[in-house]
Amino acid sequence: MENAAAPISRVAIIGGGPAGLMAAELLCAAGVSVDLYDAMPSVGRKFLLAGKGGMNITHSEANPAFVARYGARAPEIAQWLAHFDGTAVRAWIHALGIDTFIGSSGRVFPTDMKAAPLLRAWLQRLRAGGARMHMRHRWLGWDGDGALLFDTPTGRVAARPHATVLALGGASWARLGSDGAWVPLLRQRGVELAPLAPANCGFDVDWSAHFSARHAGAPLTTVALAWLDSGGARQYRQGQFVVTAGGVEGSLIYAISGAVREQIARDGSAMIALDLLPDWSADKVAREVGRARGARSLASHLQSRLGIKGVKSGLLRECLSKDDMEDPVTLAAAIKALPLRLLRARPIDEAISSAGGVRFEALAMDQYQTMLRVCPGTFVAGEMIDWEAPTGGYLLTACFASGRAAARGVLAWLARAP
Repeated sequence: MENAAAPISRVAIIGGGPAGLMAAELLCAAGVSVDLYDAMPSVGRKFLLAGKGGMNITHSEANPAFVARYGARAPEIAQWLAHFDGTAVRAWIHALGIDTFIGSSGRVFPTDMKAAPLLRAWLQRLRAGGARMHMRHRWLGWDGDGALLFDTPTGRVAARPHATVLALGGASWARLGSDGAWVPLLRQRGVELAPLAPANCGFDVDWSAHFSARHAGAPLTTVALAWLDSGGARQYRQGQFVVTAGGVEGSLIYAISGAVREQIARDGSAMIALDLLPDWSADKVAREVGRARGARSLASHLQSRLGIKGVKSGLLRECLSKDDMEDPVTLAAAIKALPLRLLRARPIDEAISSAGGVRFEALAMDQYQTMLRVCPGTFVAGEMIDWEAPTGGYLLTACFASGRAAARGVLAWLARAP
């Protein structure tokens, strides 16, 4: 008599972003029956938005510099990346039939710079692998018997999988599905959570009405920032950002947002120093500022001798007194280190990503990877977990890797001895 076939394990994945889709792919490949649920009409909405300006999928930077981008949580993220790093991401994309290239900054992009073809190829592979997609299914938590409860257009439905992966995102861009509504649901279960906070975000400066009216939207290119990191060490980085109506935003600001956010929380505001001419030495700036200008105005002098005009000139007048502007020593020092006080992070819903969420201490990071200790059989992935990273492909890479880590944990859980 032949042995009866072993029953197929069923896994529910809640959240159709990069982490959830990657968990689904690994589980389908292992022969697991996968049901993926999402509150939106389609999956990958934030993924598509991130690719509108060019799909930066990962970064070519090698370890250990790559891992160091994850700051305080680098040791934990390193465990994920050991199984799926930037090189593996590129190989995975190529296997989907999408070519990539490395940009001048080391960032990796699909050749056509678009996210939609990649997502289409990915979903085709998932459906071919047996993944079932359930759209407009908003997770409401668990019912009294422990079943997953969903609100759908036709009413409430329940599901009883053998394991669950929660990949619900953080709390940025709520209109795309990442609204943080899962926080009270996990808190009720006793899961340790860090408060959600904006990451890769802009900050308020509260410009004067005159400066805001003249310069809002102006880009600051070829500048640098100096700031204190979380350990109190001075850091310096060159790049670019944009002046907004009430503050600052852009890649250089996003790169320091974690340290600035922490300093504001601790001190009420954060001071940074803006170098308007990072390619010039302080001595050269001092010499040019100090040259006799004759009948020329100060504005004309700064433009002709140092190339400072427009928003850079406006910033000097915004941040310095009239007397300081007329003092060559003070002015030269300000050009190389203009004090800028950042007052508040912009609202989390405007942020590119969010920090906070499920603490790593709440996870069974050994045998079951990302399983919640207080909810056996329930795993988490992606931005739900308390980590953050700068833009440049690091966010997506860790989301992918966390989804695969969650799937490995699920497989270990399903294979455990009865």
